[in-house]
Parts: sequence; C-alpha cells; structure tokens
Amino acid sequence: MTDRIHPTAIIDPDTELGADVVVGPYAIIGPRVTIGDGTSIGPHTVIEQNTRLGRRCSVGPGTVLGAAPQDTKHDGGDTWLEVGDDTVIREYTTLHRGTLASGVTRVGRGCFLMTYVHVAHDCVIEDEVTIANAVQLAGHVHIESHATISGLCPVHQFVRIGTYAYVGGGSRVPQDVPPYTNATGNPLKLYGLNTVGLTRAGFPPEVRLALKHAYRMLFNSDLTTTQAIERLRCEPQVPEVTRLVEFVAHSERGVLV
Repeated sequence: MTDRIHPTAIIDPDTELGADVVVGPYAIIGPRVTIGDGTSIGPHTVIEQNTRLGRRCSVGPGTVLGAAPQDTKHDGGDTWLEVGDDTVIREYTTLHRGTLASGVTRVGRGCFLMTYVHVAHDCVIEDEVTIANAVQLAGHVHIESHATISGLCPVHQFVRIGTYAYVGGGSRVPQDVPPYTNATGNPLKLYGLNTVGLTRAGFPPEVRLALKHAYRMLFNSDLTTTQAIERLRCEPQVPEVTRLVEFVAHSERGVLV
C-alpha cells in the first residue's frame, strides 16, 4: 500500500492501478478492474468487477461501479463497464455492466454524472455529457455528445437523446429527443432549439438559422414528418441539419413533437 491508497481499502490482486491513483477509506475494488493514471476513488466506493476507468477520473463516495445488470434475462457472461478519461462521477451513483446483448455499458470522456444518477446495462453515453442529480437511465439508452439532462428525469429503455439536446428537470422521457432541441414537461414536449446551449457552444448564426428552419419544417409545419424529411434532404446540406434530419428519420421509438 502507498500513502495514496488508504490502508482500509480492499483491492483485488488482479486490479491494475495507474500512476498516482488515489483510493479512499473502505473502498472495495474487485477482479478485472483497470484504473487509469491520476484517477481518484472516493471512500466506501465499490467497483465490483470487469470495469475500465480512464485517466484523471473522479469517483465520489458510496458509488457502485461494474455491478451486475438488473436484467432478469442476464445469466452471467463476460460483460464490462467502460468509463473514459476526465469523467466525474459524483457520490452514490450506480453504473452497471452490460449484458450479452452488447457486452458493455460505456461512458465517454469528460462527462459529469451528478449525485444519485443510475446508468443501467448497455447504455452508451458519449463524450461531454452532463447528467444532473437523480436521473435514472433504463437499459440501452443512448445519449449523444454534449447533451444535458436536468435532475430527476427517468429515461425509458432504448431511448436516444441527441447531441446538444437539453432535457428539463423532472421530465419523464419516453421517446427520442432530437439533436439540438429543448424538451421539458410532463408529458414531455419540444420547445424549440436549445438556443442557449448552441450559442454557448459557439455554433455560428448561419448554422443556428439553418437548424431553426429545419426545426420549423419538421415540427411546426403542415407537412408530415416524411414530407419534411424529403424536402430537407433536397435542400443545400448543412451538417448539423443533416444530423437532425437523419436522427428523426431513423428513430425507432419515435421522436417528440
């Protein structure tokens, strides 16, 4: 034990610790766990098994990582939890391993998961995502990069939340939330673009204007969704608009309106 690993911590001999890893009092780290350089593991944290943590991550007290999926069909198997570099996981958060359906639950780089967040089996959270307190993600949820989910939101299994989308606090999320949009309420509805987020992220005015045009055609016109998609595909292509259109076109759960 080094002075960075508390003497009360229990660490499986199979664990691979990078340089300058800190492990707090009474933490328990099980087999087949890899922890990257400079990562901090808080007191009373449990990392059960089959977990890969990136570099410079911060894991808060009482967190449980790499637990078995809460899926009645799961009967074991070599599945994993992977967390990217520079991600902050605050206290009492739970992240479960994947099932054999995908083999992995994945959290990207630079994410911020606040207190009491739950990430279920087979979820994919891309880079730079912010998830506020007590958000509960069911299995197979996919959150694209730079999305923000406010506190106390339950998210239905297999839902997708698009890049730079914003979901307001206390909202139940039963369907896909398109990229760049602002969704809130119960029942959940779209309220235009995530204008504040797009401005802060440095999207130029011409891109925001193109997205506004596409949003109106998709959600605020007399066209059917299929007609709006066909028209937008025929217009001069803006990458962000293309991403919005293709997200809507390929939604399996259906998108909010």
